[in-house]
Amino acid sequence: MSEFRSTDSKVATGDYLDQSRSEIQSWTANAGQPLEPTPEEFNVLSPFERFAFRTTHRMNQGRWKRFWTWCQSVFGAGWIRLSTYNLMRVYGLENIEAVDHNRPVLLVANHRSFFDMFTVSTVLFRRTHWRKQLFFPVRGRFFYQSLAGMFVNLIMGWWSMYPPFFTGGDKPLPEKREFDKYSFRRLSQICREGAGNLIGFHPEGTRNKSADPYSYLRAQPGVGKLIKDANPQVVPIFIAGLGNKLARQVLGNWFGGEPIRIHCALIKRLVSL
Repeated sequence: MSEFRSTDSKVATGDYLDQSRSEIQSWTANAGQPLEPTPEEFNVLSPFERFAFRTTHRMNQGRWKRFWTWCQSVFGAGWIRLSTYNLMRVYGLENIEAVDHNRPVLLVANHRSFFDMFTVSTVLFRRTHWRKQLFFPVRGRFFYQSLAGMFVNLIMGWWSMYPPFFTGGDKPLPEKREFDKYSFRRLSQICREGAGNLIGFHPEGTRNKSADPYSYLRAQPGVGKLIKDANPQVVPIFIAGLGNKLARQVLGNWFGGEPIRIHCALIKRLVSL
């Protein structure tokens, strides 16, 4: 039995090394080029999901991405700034200024409001002056399954809610697990390559609706593997004070709303496990 296991182990190890070499060669050959899903991964999506993905995938590349980033920095950040300037309190911004701007940065934040990452991105666009482009991995069930979802992605995120994942959350779609494998590879690529890439990530996976702003939901699997595989710079973000009702949030800027607190920390070194 032990001899059989040893032989099997050698074969498995050889297969693993061959696969790893193949993946590394593929990443090297495609450096700077966005990864594409395989036919098997793509075919698990519905026709509309394929259309939504193709559109959003294209909008997150090249000149299109630069154009939408400009819109995001001017119009998106502009109206959020106008709606929050009396309430905004930012701490530790120097920790983000201190990162290497030639490498991707992963913003790991708690999740209390629909507007968490949009508010953080506004602070970064308005108060820092290095080139940046945003990516917010998102559940695909709404943003990639309806015209309304695509419209929200456009007017709120300027197409930055990308790449999509379908098997997480309260109502997972396990039949789309193959596509999620692609989305994780693509997200890892974004976290590994690209000067100015800013990736907003909520490890909790869903909004924490507790009345205690300092409570947290249990982190979902994924962020640790992402950090280990892609080795981005990591900036933990804590956000408090944002609500989920847009009109009330905007009016609160002039009529005694709760202060919005954004705290930025910095992990300078990750210990390999």
